[in-house]
Amino acid sequence: MEIFPAIDILDGKAVRLTRGDYNQSEVFAQNPVEVLKAFKEKGAANLHVVDLDGARDGTLANFPTIEALAKEGGVFIQVGGGIRDEDRIKKYLDLGAGRVILGTVAVTNFDFAAKMAARYKGKIAVGVDAKGGLAATEGWKNVTQINSFEFCARLAGAGINTVIYTDIATDGAMAGTNLGAFERLKEIKDLNVIASGGISSEEEIKTLRDMGVYGAILGKALYKGKIDLGRAVRIGKGEL
Repeated sequence: MEIFPAIDILDGKAVRLTRGDYNQSEVFAQNPVEVLKAFKEKGAANLHVVDLDGARDGTLANFPTIEALAKEGGVFIQVGGGIRDEDRIKKYLDLGAGRVILGTVAVTNFDFAAKMAARYKGKIAVGVDAKGGLAATEGWKNVTQINSFEFCARLAGAGINTVIYTDIATDGAMAGTNLGAFERLKEIKDLNVIASGGISSEEEIKTLRDMGVYGAILGKALYKGKIDLGRAVRIGKGEL
């Protein structure tokens, strides 16, 4: 299983939110590049980056910071947050991102997401953020009436084979992730599921790995020292 340590960027800084609430943000580093360097020293091969400003208001305010992370290199980078047109997809791929994550636009313009997945094969993922089993948009501000599990199945059917699924209720809460959701998602054919939201113990990582989940995103538990990234990477590889 692939381990994706996360850097969420707000105002150019590495932060973590609690349950997607921008009013509950905690700054962990002024310079996200230094965070990436520390991740690499722990053996990270991947990085999950979210532009929180972009997710909220669609700006490119954090583009220079993400560019600096890409230039640091040494990891596979997937980036999301406010990516709602092809121009921005190209910008991030041209930076060297290995995968671009579509969020709100995949819900509001499904045909566009499917078209981009066909055009940029293997380089498009969709972030499905769920609250009470319903898909949320606009940086988690708006909850739709779309069943998140049915939506993931629809994505797989359209050729979008990687989904980052986040349960908003558990994200950043340090109280464990929604393992039941990932059990359900694993039943969807031809879908690589990346688990996100509240993973806070080695046991959870092992459970997700043994479940056959493709990847796991680690955020606040790393920053708070609850999970050691080096050990998490080894667990993902089946070494622990």
